[in-house]
Amino acid sequence: MAVYLIGLLVLFFDQLTKFWVQNSMLPRDSIPLIPGVFHLTYVQNTGAAFGFLRGKTLFFIVVAVLVLGFIIFLAPRLSREKPLLGLVFGLLLGGALGNLIDRIRFGYVIDFLDFRVWPVFNIADMAIVVGVCFLIWEIWFRTPEGI
Repeated sequence: MAVYLIGLLVLFFDQLTKFWVQNSMLPRDSIPLIPGVFHLTYVQNTGAAFGFLRGKTLFFIVVAVLVLGFIIFLAPRLSREKPLLGLVFGLLLGGALGNLIDRIRFGYVIDFLDFRVWPVFNIADMAIVVGVCFLIWEIWFRTPEGI
């Protein structure tokens, strides 16, 4: 099923890049790739996006498990009816799993993509944001029968 393949691809690249960062850099190290524009900056994030709810690891683990359960329960049926939802659920699944693994293993999420004008983030975060954007698109322009 496409949902799980997409989820596995996101999870693989997320964990691979985090492994590289963790084994090549020290926390707070920053490598300018395009100076002043894009850096690789190793951050250990105990919060959510933008550092929101910093230190609430157990809360984020519980929320991630609930979201994953919801996706696993709904994805097969909904993605057959609406193919875009297969992509949406795959992105959300891989992103949620990637950050959940970090929280369980380390108590924080490894972030490293730093555009200097935006908080540092990772591949799982990108997948979640893109998945949510596609979900909003699907809901906004949904067919009369809805989701």
